[in-house]
Amino acid sequence: MAGENQKPPLLKPFLLLLPLSLLFFILLHSRPSATSISFSPPISSASSPFIRIRRVFPSYDEYLKLQLNKTLDPRLRQLWATRDWDRKVVVFSQIFSRLQSRHLLDKSSRALCVGARLGQEVAALKKVGVVNSVGMDLVPSPPLVVKGDFHKQPFEPNSFDFEFSNVFDHALYPDRFVAEMERTLKPGGVAVIHVALHRRGDKYSANDLLGVDGLVGLFKQSDLVSTQKVDAFGLDTEVVLRKRS
Repeated sequence: MAGENQKPPLLKPFLLLLPLSLLFFILLHSRPSATSISFSPPISSASSPFIRIRRVFPSYDEYLKLQLNKTLDPRLRQLWATRDWDRKVVVFSQIFSRLQSRHLLDKSSRALCVGARLGQEVAALKKVGVVNSVGMDLVPSPPLVVKGDFHKQPFEPNSFDFEFSNVFDHALYPDRFVAEMERTLKPGGVAVIHVALHRRGDKYSANDLLGVDGLVGLFKQSDLVSTQKVDAFGLDTEVVLRKRS
């Protein structure tokens, strides 16, 4: 019969739509995932001649693995917890006392130490009377240090009056590091960062800071208060900024 030689009524539209469906499939799977993270250096040498990203990691997990190799090194943790502990608490106490004398830190301040490892900085803050202090690191060290990534701090906006860090060179994304400090600082809050300008960091450093302007320029909501030379465990420059009210 004539009807037996006809194609099913839906076959022709299906054949017409098949190439379009294949094209859509290819385009869909060639697009980057909306939840993926770009691991290209966030700052180019052209836009920030004072910051040099050392390397590009194949994934963020690879970067974290390198940082954890240092943080979890049993020999270093033993050193930090024993012979190194008292020495660092003494030096940090002197640094924080000086900042108190300049009215940049108050005993009533809520303070955060970014990248605090075992918490010597936190112990020093408490020693000078800043009892509402906490540290943050990839590996927690209770009760002084909670778990957190400085590229995405686990705190609400406007949480702290004072933030201190001496691990800026470990930031793979310096702009995110600074943006998170500014986000969690209260208006009028103070950020103090110790950096190395005249020597290279260790093998765990993710960036090299070639000039203070490279760091200061990342702060979009804060004003520079001061810079000065320090001698603080291989770091030679202190940068102080205040978040605008």
